[in-house]
Amino acid sequence: MSDEEVLGQLFMMAYPGDAPPDLLFDWIKQRGLGGVKIFGWNADNTDKLAASIAALQKAALESGHGIPLLVATDQEGGWIRHVKGATTVTPGNMAIGASGRPYDAYWSAYYIGRELDALGINMNFAPAVDLATEPKSSIIGPRAFSSDPEETAALGIAYFRGLEAAGVIATAKHFPGHGDTALDSHGTLPVIRIGQKTLWERELVPYRALAAEGLPAIMSGHLNYPLITGDSSPASLSRAFMTGILREKLGFQGVAVTDDLLMSGATGGSDLAEACYRAIDAGNDLLMASRIIGLDDAAWTRLLAAYRTRPAFRERVREAAGRVIRLKLQYLRPKGESSIVPEPAGLGARVPDRKGEAFFAGQAFRAATALTPGSLPWKPKGRLLVVAPSGDFIKASVAVYGASASLKYSVAGGPEAHSRDLAGLSSQAASADAVLVCVQGEGGMDFVERARALGKEVAIVSLLSPEPLARLRPGETAVAVYGNSRQCMEAGLAVLHGDAPAEGRLPFRLEP
Repeated sequence: MSDEEVLGQLFMMAYPGDAPPDLLFDWIKQRGLGGVKIFGWNADNTDKLAASIAALQKAALESGHGIPLLVATDQEGGWIRHVKGATTVTPGNMAIGASGRPYDAYWSAYYIGRELDALGINMNFAPAVDLATEPKSSIIGPRAFSSDPEETAALGIAYFRGLEAAGVIATAKHFPGHGDTALDSHGTLPVIRIGQKTLWERELVPYRALAAEGLPAIMSGHLNYPLITGDSSPASLSRAFMTGILREKLGFQGVAVTDDLLMSGATGGSDLAEACYRAIDAGNDLLMASRIIGLDDAAWTRLLAAYRTRPAFRERVREAAGRVIRLKLQYLRPKGESSIVPEPAGLGARVPDRKGEAFFAGQAFRAATALTPGSLPWKPKGRLLVVAPSGDFIKASVAVYGASASLKYSVAGGPEAHSRDLAGLSSQAASADAVLVCVQGEGGMDFVERARALGKEVAIVSLLSPEPLARLRPGETAVAVYGNSRQCMEAGLAVLHGDAPAEGRLPFRLEP
């Protein structure tokens, strides 16, 4: 392999829109690009996506040494579902944590993986094994299985095995852990002030278990642990984390891929070229960026110059490229070219996965959690007002309760829209005897409190993270379902109405 082909294996890039441009094909043909990352903006139409991936893989197989691409995405399930289109909407990780069953983790990953495999996506940036240590987190929230490290480890292993059975490379994230902060590393560098002992006994427990099981890949997170590194660098660019802890202490043998290096948590005050150099030097093997880098961008020319002039860096690059190629040999070579290159014409028979749809409906019911079991079933008399952020929830509640009136509120409309929605509740509740509130986010609990103040009988179905239910009063009726799919809504309403048992339990403690 030429110098360019070796270094090219370390890059994974994304493209804009629903069709890859010529520049991406130039990277494949001239540089032996290692991989492509599929984002939500590429994937609204699964037929077009499969055709794009087929074209990219054909170009890779016909170029240079014929090394196929790693094609990755974030299809965790639930809230994080970058590939939409015809793919199945699923309950998500926190619903798996609420059921507490490795069975649910394995089969969730398996059916998600089968759809990805049909599309030609061979690498999934999942499972997320961040702990629900800070329930108010706006970036992790229902993406966490649980606040319990051992339970997260067990569910993470089952998820990894499910993806593996579907022929997809599992990638645990965000190493060493994004759960103990409410900040989002896309826009800033979160600082997590814990020491070695807490890190080892809490955040690293899932990674220790997964490394021992032979996990093929991890994603490094842009998170600062100053009490461990002694500086302000993100763990993703820290040799202490990526080599000292991940490789030497945990014994991880797989590929380490960075989170998007264009995130503020990675670049901070530095440029992309500096972040790329530091990421490789720290011990990462694959550099992921959410756009296509220019062929002669400094992020390439600086690394190529260092590869040719610095023996230690050259050795590090070749080690990383070797890991990437071994991963492809292990997971992609057994598939054969006919499986690596998707066939868009036959996609409709595989996506959505019909068996998967039936499984996820059952999983939603296994996760549904009653916070006050003694208050169920909830069957109010008189006129019922349903308040929800989703027309789907309103339709589902009408099917169960025959609601008399409804109010749809905005979850992203800002303070003025929120005030108007609350005023609308006050007006409509005047003629209602009871109010059913679908809570999605902290703002949803404001409707509960307004209905409560108006003296109405109130019940709640909570979607996504149940953290807002910390404002629940003792004895109030509430069911948590952790996802916002149609199946989750139906499961929550069935439990509330007494048509199904509440099998789940809260994955973390609610604290006012």
